[in-house]
Amino acid sequence: MMMTVSTELTIGIVAFYLVMIIGIGYYGYRRTKKVEDYMVAGRNTHPVIIALSYGATFISTSAIIGFGGTSAQYGMSLMWLTVLCIVVGVIIAFICMGKRIRRIGKDLGALTYPELLGKMYGSKKIIYATGAIFVAAMPLYTAAVLIGGARFIETTLGIPYMTALLGFAGVVALYVVIGGLMAVMYTDAVQGAIMLVGMGVLLVLTYIYLGGVTAANSALDSMGSLVPSTLSSMGMTGWTSMPEFGSPIWMTVITTLVLGVGVGVLAQPQLAVRFMTAKDGKSLNRAIPIGALFIVMMTGVAFTVGPLTNVYFMDTVGMLAIDAAGGNADLIIPLYINSAMPELFVIIFMLTLLSAAMSTLSSLLHTMGTTLGGDIFARMKGVRYSIRANQIGIVVMMIVSVILAVMMPGSIIARATAMFMGLCTAALLPAFVHGITSKTPSYLAAKWSMTAGAGGWLLWAVFCHTAESKMLGICHALFGVDSLVSSPWCYLDPLVVGVVLSVTILLVLIPMDKHKITHEDQMSLK
Repeated sequence: MMMTVSTELTIGIVAFYLVMIIGIGYYGYRRTKKVEDYMVAGRNTHPVIIALSYGATFISTSAIIGFGGTSAQYGMSLMWLTVLCIVVGVIIAFICMGKRIRRIGKDLGALTYPELLGKMYGSKKIIYATGAIFVAAMPLYTAAVLIGGARFIETTLGIPYMTALLGFAGVVALYVVIGGLMAVMYTDAVQGAIMLVGMGVLLVLTYIYLGGVTAANSALDSMGSLVPSTLSSMGMTGWTSMPEFGSPIWMTVITTLVLGVGVGVLAQPQLAVRFMTAKDGKSLNRAIPIGALFIVMMTGVAFTVGPLTNVYFMDTVGMLAIDAAGGNADLIIPLYINSAMPELFVIIFMLTLLSAAMSTLSSLLHTMGTTLGGDIFARMKGVRYSIRANQIGIVVMMIVSVILAVMMPGSIIARATAMFMGLCTAALLPAFVHGITSKTPSYLAAKWSMTAGAGGWLLWAVFCHTAESKMLGICHALFGVDSLVSSPWCYLDPLVVGVVLSVTILLVLIPMDKHKITHEDQMSLK
């Protein structure tokens, strides 16, 4: 049964929240004096701000709504994503990559991810190619974040989906356009704190309502016989166990969701820029504990509560969570919150989701806008960066993302997120790692590595990976089948294929290139 939330109370709390966020955004605007402030927050950000902004940007409604709903279908096997997020997304990202990114970015005077990658190889072509990938693919991820926030507003407040979508997008665009990264990171920090509180309370209340940790987990474990035949035939063994090794479900969980996001985090431009805002390496070290705690709370809670919603809905309406949500995994968590939680927490969790969505959305908008306005348009006109060009770019990319959000089908949030992260990983990560670890990187190897990674990812997505090939329909139109490979390989994510090709080409060409890029070459690129 859906909870009835007091309209007056909801409006009052949400209004206070929005005023606070816009006020913080205005504070960031007042502190933005030059282009460097707008692009990399002045390179002097406090470690706590960096940690919360990094975590809040990484964990969005995609994780809470999309992946929470997906874990309700596939079970706690997604906990491996939490492990990977901590090991790769925090420890390796901050210690092994973050310090190098900060140091090299400052040394080369880079203000964006495409510019950093391009300057490492002394190539404007790489700047344009990287920018083209972001402008073409990042709206997919942005649209997924928009959908997650708008869906919860829709189910909680009972307002039309389009109204929720447009209002949500408009508020975020306002403070991003005005205040740049300074405003984005300050608001991220506040929103991250709200998310920590909301997810912590959600976990506690869920276990209380289900009779405690032991009773709830035992009830979920005993539901193994209720796994739908469509899923059991594909390798699912229950909500508290791993799928059969090598099965279609295993391929989806491990190669698409766990590897796609857990490794893909290293290739996220909106996260890499956070390292460039730090004053020094010590600041990044101090940010690690807070960042790790944040990731544990966000992903761990989502991947625990998601499967447990099956216990709740089976007890209350006699259905699995996916059936109670009408087959749309993106609606499972919103439906559970509105059905099971007390009125005050429904409002608090709405703020949690708004914070999650706004923090990630603002960062994606800033990245897309500075890429389109600065790395592409302004640079093509012979101007490196300008605040006005970036602002126009932000508005254009928001409009594109909203249009995509309207067009995309249901149960798409988790997959859209994994697709974008997978493409970035396949196309950019090997070349990026080579660039920050080598004193004389190979432009030849990087160029063909990026080409092979992006091409391999695209071809496998269009012609082999069932999820994308069915959605696009190109393979079926040309060959009369949804995939050119048989099961279980048709469930192998394009990320794996793209990364293998990208790394192979990179390793083969590095020793063959006799004209490596020197520091003078890097510094000569304007």
